[in-house]
Amino acid sequence: MEKVAFEFKLDLAKNGPEALEILHNYVSDGTALPSLILLDLNLPEVNGIEVLKKIKSDDKTKRIPVVILTSSIDSGDMRQCMDLGANSYIQKPVDFIEFIEVANLIGKYWLSLNETN
Repeated sequence: MEKVAFEFKLDLAKNGPEALEILHNYVSDGTALPSLILLDLNLPEVNGIEVLKKIKSDDKTKRIPVVILTSSIDSGDMRQCMDLGANSYIQKPVDFIEFIEVANLIGKYWLSLNETN
């Protein structure tokens, strides 16, 4: 298994309201916003689609890349996420080693190769 070649801060949320609170704290503190959001659709309390709507409807957060990383392969979910402004939609692997490999690839692309302003 390959190691991650870059450093990053990781915030984990156990549900939709917590994810929105973490993001709100970044905005209200005036600290640098996250460089990337990995979002699962199957969040408890407030689902990922609702979280995505809030992220992309706020002028302060709408430019943060959001990668949907979920077990859902529903084409309707994918279409809705892309219509709402998701930057990518990836079905997360069930196998842990494959999941780590996918997470590494996502990180390499969005945090190393992708140009943002």
